[in-house]
Amino acid sequence: MTIFLDSAGSSLPPREVVDEVVGHLRREAEVGGYLAAQEREADLEAGYGLVAELLGARPDEVAFTDSATRSWLTAFDAVPLAEGDRVLISEAEYAGTAIPILRRTREVGAVAEVVPSDPRGQVDLDALTAMLDERVKLVSLTHAPTNSGLVNPAREVAAAAHEVGALVLLDACQSIGQLPVRADELGVDVVTGTGRKWLRGPRGTGVLVVRRAAAEVLRPRLVDLRGARWTGPGEVRLREDARVHEVWESSVADRLGLLAAVRHALAKGLDVIEREVGERAGRLRDGLSALPGVTVRDIGERRSGIVTFTADRLAADEVKRRLAGRGVTVTVSGAPSTLLDMTRRGLTEVVRASPHYFVGLDEVDRAVELVGEVTAR
Repeated sequence: MTIFLDSAGSSLPPREVVDEVVGHLRREAEVGGYLAAQEREADLEAGYGLVAELLGARPDEVAFTDSATRSWLTAFDAVPLAEGDRVLISEAEYAGTAIPILRRTREVGAVAEVVPSDPRGQVDLDALTAMLDERVKLVSLTHAPTNSGLVNPAREVAAAAHEVGALVLLDACQSIGQLPVRADELGVDVVTGTGRKWLRGPRGTGVLVVRRAAAEVLRPRLVDLRGARWTGPGEVRLREDARVHEVWESSVADRLGLLAAVRHALAKGLDVIEREVGERAGRLRDGLSALPGVTVRDIGERRSGIVTFTADRLAADEVKRRLAGRGVTVTVSGAPSTLLDMTRRGLTEVVRASPHYFVGLDEVDRAVELVGEVTAR
């Protein structure tokens, strides 16, 4: 029996997700991909409203992509940046978003600046306010980082950034599906996320929310015939909704699986999911904290379902390997993924465990026992 503690990596899809994906692939094998897609056109169209319900947006503010990374890159590329502009990031910035920020700001003569963390490890709101001015065009915020249990205060960051007219791009890759993430309540301008993690959807799926006010500012460049029409020999007309950020080719089977995952999450309730994930993560943290030679590395005032720790005598990869041999699935987060935060805290790697609601409390307790056994050797 496997104790699965890696929903922050790629979670286990529920049966209805698997059935939807496999069933559509079988239908494609019978009639071809185009006809199979036409048969599900109404379901695919309804998916915009479904994700809008999940993420607190309007259906015309929703787009689908093949990953959280693609969603984020597409939105970021559309942010107008020029020489002298400023982009603010937090110390929890993920490498997948930090790298394009650093490259593009350097190319256009803009500058990327880091907002320091407060003593609890989250974005220092006072420091953020002091750094904001009219030259700040974008605040990039990682909602729940990959390497700790932190949840950043998105609503407060958005309110401060909007005082100077800056856009807020929320990387919700690790929060969608385990926490209520609503663009309307958080006040952020853009939300990006994936299907494969806490939402329990297929790999190769992503969502993007671009709110109406932000759409008026963004200048999409990565546009094909899905996002625009070729209206004359030298004329192109872009869509006016979030689908301008989509591309024509996509996996219909995976999209349908993603929508099944969204329905599953909405049926259970995000408040219920947050409570059950939080209970399991808290139980795991408490248990690990009591083990000799094990240190929990989570930070932040508010915590997510991600639990990170180190062992005094074993490298993180070795802990992962030994736990795998005992039927426990965890992963390792290394410094290059969240370089600023890990460097600030003097860490090179952590073991990451992420129990979803389908993990039993008895399994959490057993995982703690096994961590104790493998780290005592």
